[in-house]
Amino acid sequence: MTNNLINIIFGMKVRQARLEAGLTLSEFATQCELSPSYVTEIEKGRKYPRVDKIMRMVEVLGKPYDDLVSIKLSHSMAHLSTTLKSVTFQRFPFEEFGLELSDLVTLLTREPEKASALLHAVLEIGRRYDLHEEDFLRAALRSYQEIHENYFQELEDAAQKFVDKYGTDYGLTSDPPASREALQKILQEKYGYQIDLETIAGRPALIKYRSVFFEGKKPRLLINNCLNPQQTKFILAREVGYQYLKLKERSFASTPDQINSFQQILNDFKAAYFGGALLMPRAHIIADLQHLFEQTTWSAHLLLAMLDKYHVTPEMLFYRFSELIPQFFGVKLHFLRFHHRHNSGTYQLIKQLNMNQLIVPSGIGLLEHYCRRWLSVRLLRDMESAEKVPTTSDQLHVGIQMSEFVETQDKFLCMGFSRELSLSPGVTSSVIVGFRVEPELKNTIRFAYDPSIPQVIINETCERCPLTAEQCRERAAEPTILGEQQKQRDRKLALREIQNQD
Repeated sequence: MTNNLINIIFGMKVRQARLEAGLTLSEFATQCELSPSYVTEIEKGRKYPRVDKIMRMVEVLGKPYDDLVSIKLSHSMAHLSTTLKSVTFQRFPFEEFGLELSDLVTLLTREPEKASALLHAVLEIGRRYDLHEEDFLRAALRSYQEIHENYFQELEDAAQKFVDKYGTDYGLTSDPPASREALQKILQEKYGYQIDLETIAGRPALIKYRSVFFEGKKPRLLINNCLNPQQTKFILAREVGYQYLKLKERSFASTPDQINSFQQILNDFKAAYFGGALLMPRAHIIADLQHLFEQTTWSAHLLLAMLDKYHVTPEMLFYRFSELIPQFFGVKLHFLRFHHRHNSGTYQLIKQLNMNQLIVPSGIGLLEHYCRRWLSVRLLRDMESAEKVPTTSDQLHVGIQMSEFVETQDKFLCMGFSRELSLSPGVTSSVIVGFRVEPELKNTIRFAYDPSIPQVIINETCERCPLTAEQCRERAAEPTILGEQQKQRDRKLALREIQNQD
């Protein structure tokens, strides 16, 4: 157990005992011959007092010395103790959300037994859905991005400074696209990298990795040569980000087998952000978005032209959209990526950023069927039902639709791509960005009300959908949960009628 955790548990027990004794912080401090500020530091877990001071606390509180200094908590607070000692709790990045661990402990100890019960419920939910520490850390990263609207000025500045400083020497300019040769030359000549395009392909056990990095005097970067050129270029740009930003704690594989800390995934995110900014310079993307949004009619070829201009994948392009559109156009959006294996009938949400409160059933989606009318799902179904499914990642399906939730009438303008995955034969991927439709949206995105854009009624999942079979021929499951909810309402109504008869 760390000293930090021992301090926190001791401070929590002192605070609880003080409150049970009915003493204010000032009264307790005076009786213990300590300053109120020092007692505050103790209760927050920032300081651990000497034995003589603990003895004075024991006398004032009327508690046995051993009970106060023991790291054991009462049985009713067992779950609180377990949580405090858990690796997930200790690694969670409270400071990124303006909290210290001690601040959270203070909140929990106001009603410690209720807090313990709440934490027990959270842990049980996590076990029920088989959530691991990395799930909590990735959720924390998503929240961190959403709080900042996924825009980080310091990373934008770093990418521009890098180009200004080294661009001329290595043939890298602010005019896209950055070439693979320039990025590879930077890694090899400036950072001493060895680039290996053969090893992964020669070892079937490693084929799931896009890249693997080995530290050393001469760093080695293994890249899977089954990737398309756009993906390879992004890996090189991201690697430049790790080095230029001096990010030491990082994942060493593109699909990390282990996440050791929040700092690790935060650094991975920073390197990827830098790489995207390097490949798609802010000024150019903003100008292209402005041109796209000024169109009064929807034009898919402008999106395809951006893919060609920057030589990136749809996911890279849309993720860059998610970084710049909220900041520079004042429009919040959501970003979704789904995967689908041909003929499986299942659709898996792989990645999301949700800055406009879209109802995304990511938890219930484990057991229920996503609405088949979502653009994310429709694009994948279109690929599967096509006479010939594309066999290369260069062949794309492009789509747009105006989605309206059947019950809330919330509307979202969504546009997206679907394509075959390079490293997973038989698996397709869709990526979309969506904008909440509000009166001012048409002032920013002029094609938002283009009558040629399909208008589609959607819902969360089939199990919760009130549309009849005649209204929705895409239904994948019966509305079982909706039916149970109606039965519950009927029971409440019947009970109320009986009560009113008295």
